[in-house]
Amino acid sequence: MIPTVHVDRDHRGRRRYTLTDAGSGHVWGVCAEAEGLFREPRRDTYELFDWVPDGADVHGRVGSRVWLVPEDGQRAAWLLEDAESLGQHPGTDNLVLTGLDDYEGPPEGHLAPVRLHDGYRWLGSCREFARVLPPGQAEPPLVLRGLAPSDRLRQALATGTRRTLDLEEVWLEIRDDRGEPLTDRLLRPEVRTWQPSSRGADLIDLELDGYLAPVPGYARPIWERWLAGPPEAPGAWAALDTRQRGAWLDLVRERGCRLEHQDRQAGQAYELDGRHITDEPGLYLALGEAVNGPGGYFGGCPDALVDCLRGGFGYSAPATLVWRDAAPAREYLSCVLAPEGEEYDLVALVIEVLTEGGMHVTFT
Repeated sequence: MIPTVHVDRDHRGRRRYTLTDAGSGHVWGVCAEAEGLFREPRRDTYELFDWVPDGADVHGRVGSRVWLVPEDGQRAAWLLEDAESLGQHPGTDNLVLTGLDDYEGPPEGHLAPVRLHDGYRWLGSCREFARVLPPGQAEPPLVLRGLAPSDRLRQALATGTRRTLDLEEVWLEIRDDRGEPLTDRLLRPEVRTWQPSSRGADLIDLELDGYLAPVPGYARPIWERWLAGPPEAPGAWAALDTRQRGAWLDLVRERGCRLEHQDRQAGQAYELDGRHITDEPGLYLALGEAVNGPGGYFGGCPDALVDCLRGGFGYSAPATLVWRDAAPAREYLSCVLAPEGEEYDLVALVIEVLTEGGMHVTFT
């Protein structure tokens, strides 16, 4: 028998995870622990035939984002995230590459030449590539431990079977320890099983089947930092590597798009600390903090920056941005590669977008 637990506002504010029906907004339950959210995602493996390096050392970790560009120009480039090289296949010139596919990820194979780049440099080319299909593996469940169920969930579990209860489409809403919204995940889960929880007499452990994009090991410290609350000083991301900065920027963006921002009056002057802008995530993190303070968001790509300049993200035109120490950004970002491989100046593009949005940029 499932105990009755009333999920009131105060109770929710003390919990990190809220399971909410995507259609009605009904809260199924709240808990402090989501087992299975933090784990290594399944990586896909590709064999690149007759690999020819382009002067780059492609060993170990290759890049946060690696683009596979068909040389025929008839198809869009494919993205492989968090790419790592396992070296050459023994006795061949073929390179073995692993990474995380997303909806833009590579197909199972491509029987024509492809060039690869990491957004900053060309890595090499291959005659064709094929995906190495891994053995079938069942996805581990998401276990919401110490869940305080709503009356509706309690009734559903009491009347349904332990293995056939379909919750259809739900949001796993994630808040920091201050109760502020941080991010969420959309799920289409079925209840695998449930049982009374050791976390409390009125709580349950609920196991859910259904794909969940996990948080990998390198990003877990970033999440744990943000779950404790937003940073109080700027530059907390400065010592991170590029992929950790990318994870930090993801949370900054997702949190920033959920917060209500009060646009400041026109005529403000903002100061950007450019000392640590050595990659693309660093550029947007520094810009976000310049406008909205520590942990602040103000775009994560040129298109998002345009949206922020239109209002609703703490900014009103006209304004002035004082960019201090622009040398690192000019060194690392003045010649980068678009997904299809075209070279462009990211610093110049961002300045152009800012200027068109009513922000006058000066350098010191």
